[in-house]
Amino acid sequence: MKTLHFKAITLKDTWIENAYIRLDDSGKILKIDTQKPNKVDNIETINGYAIPTMVNSHSHAFQYVMNGKAEVHTNHNADDFWSWREAMYQTALSVSPEEVEKIATILYKEMLRVGYGEVVEFHYLHHDKNGKPYAYLPEMSERLLIAAKNAGIKITLVPIFYQKGGFGKPANEGQKRFISQDFSTYIDLFESVKKIIPTYKNANLGVGFHSLRAMEPTLLPEFINTFVPQNYPIHLHIAEQLLEVEDCLNYLHARPVEWLLNNVPISDKWNLTHCTHLTDFETEKLAKSKANVILCPSTEGNLGDGIFNLKNFQKYGGKWAIGTDSHIGLNPAEEMRWLDYGQRLRTHNRQSFTSETERESGRFALKNIIETGRKTTGKFTNDFFEVGQAFDALILDVNHPILENHHLSYVLSSWLYGLDSSAYLGTMIDGDFVIRK
Repeated sequence: MKTLHFKAITLKDTWIENAYIRLDDSGKILKIDTQKPNKVDNIETINGYAIPTMVNSHSHAFQYVMNGKAEVHTNHNADDFWSWREAMYQTALSVSPEEVEKIATILYKEMLRVGYGEVVEFHYLHHDKNGKPYAYLPEMSERLLIAAKNAGIKITLVPIFYQKGGFGKPANEGQKRFISQDFSTYIDLFESVKKIIPTYKNANLGVGFHSLRAMEPTLLPEFINTFVPQNYPIHLHIAEQLLEVEDCLNYLHARPVEWLLNNVPISDKWNLTHCTHLTDFETEKLAKSKANVILCPSTEGNLGDGIFNLKNFQKYGGKWAIGTDSHIGLNPAEEMRWLDYGQRLRTHNRQSFTSETERESGRFALKNIIETGRKTTGKFTNDFFEVGQAFDALILDVNHPILENHHLSYVLSSWLYGLDSSAYLGTMIDGDFVIRK
């Protein structure tokens, strides 16, 4: 057991100054106090502010190696998401299991450096370079688990069902490493991953399908009947691109989110990524369904996807988390700045991150990313730090020039809008530094 002593830590609604955090041998919190414990020799004093680590709720690890490579535009005014996708396919066809492990390890260490403590890996790179299943079915999945272990980050691995090349279309050559020909083939893959998850500390399991366009919608009832009773968090992409919406209208005679809400019993176990192109009616109905929306602002900006209608979504109680998707950007504060500033430019109003009960933008944003981010991993918690919960924290340097004279009421907003990783002392997982300045 040990005790950590901080200048202050933040709970969901308040700061605790002069905070002593008593931990058990596994790094779980035994007690949070403002009084120095009696008869305790093992106290580590850290001159910092502790905020909770965040969840990166949407990651495609292999795409990190593409960083910058899709920014050479050879056809003037004709480069969009769909042409970027061809470059992504070339990357997917080229990487070996060993390379994926190496890429993911580097990526996950960078995530820890900027304050993520857990990653939700939306994993569909399942097969070998010829599109054949590996003799050891979870080969690629285990590479990601090994990478997370070696980096020191927690992981929720989501093996993805990917069947089609588009609405009513067969998969193309570039997608061959992703494809499960039918649902039973996917079940075999999922079960092989499920068996190895318990052998990795801090590894969790989710389930998902790539998108409505990448599976035959008639299989959704079987998917739901199989996985909803098992209580896994469920992940999918939806309504990211205008052409996707148009194709869905032609194939299913409804918009993607409209069709999903009308045909699937959605709950807060469902995690919908992007949702860029929604009508006002879809926005309201989705918010009231309690599903979580995962927004990836730097990737959505890089791909020219569009801007999510956050103001209306929040008006109806909608909950959102963030992810870094293709990892063109990695910093969670940067992702939330992108999200906020996009709304400010869209609405000409500076109050995207406030509510009737929370007027401090930094705290409002952190509440969303913590509460909803944890739900995307299947975890539901009441506060940022709780007795019985692992102590996972990003430590801000109280001696940073911006923070050293700040009142605590400004610290979270300064972190969100004005700081970068130079202001961090490090990141702690299970009570130990995994990254330290």
